[in-house]
Amino acid sequence: MRVLLVEDETILAEMIAEGLRRDAITVDIAHDGAIGLRKLQTNDYDVLVLDRDLPGMHGDEVCRRVVAQQLLTRVLMLTASGTVRDRVEGLGLGADDYLTKPFAYDELLARVLALGRRAQPALPPVLERGGIVLDIPRRQASRHGHHLNLTRKEFAVLETLMRADGSVVSSEDLIEKVWDEHAGYDTNPVRVALSRLRGKLGEPPVVETVPGAGYRIAYTAAREER
Repeated sequence: MRVLLVEDETILAEMIAEGLRRDAITVDIAHDGAIGLRKLQTNDYDVLVLDRDLPGMHGDEVCRRVVAQQLLTRVLMLTASGTVRDRVEGLGLGADDYLTKPFAYDELLARVLALGRRAQPALPPVLERGGIVLDIPRRQASRHGHHLNLTRKEFAVLETLMRADGSVVSSEDLIEKVWDEHAGYDTNPVRVALSRLRGKLGEPPVVETVPGAGYRIAYTAAREER
């Protein structure tokens, strides 16, 4: 899952981003509404965590433009005001959810994960394929009953491949979903992460390279489950 966090309080933004990254979520940050909107128009995000009171462009206007441009990004709006009127106004702008400051990180995470599920095709919280069991809410993975000690990036790569359900995922798509904007167009991190992931997944091989296209969970692995 990839999240854009638009929050002008620098320390708060870094704390939220650090927490989300620990939970295997890719995060980009903007401290200005106008910059945030440009990032939204350039990259694909599953969830936008949007502070309402922003410099450059007010959060309300950012939300209006997300809705007007029919972006698929789900919007979680943050505000220091907890009045019913403000919540109603925020939801009326097209926000999918609303959270009042101060908030507990666990609640923010739960709301981001819930919106992320709505931004993607509906899938069960536990994915299984090729002997792999991926428990997304608990961030746990195993294969043939053996726990897999995966890094955040390895877990996110595996989740993206599992969600594709056998379809090919390109290196560019993996960069878009798993790495943040600083990765650019360098696909070498994908190759390194996949090499390590394959080693941890063990035998028989389950991640297949499709020359010139990308990667997928091997079709033969799905047949073995039946």
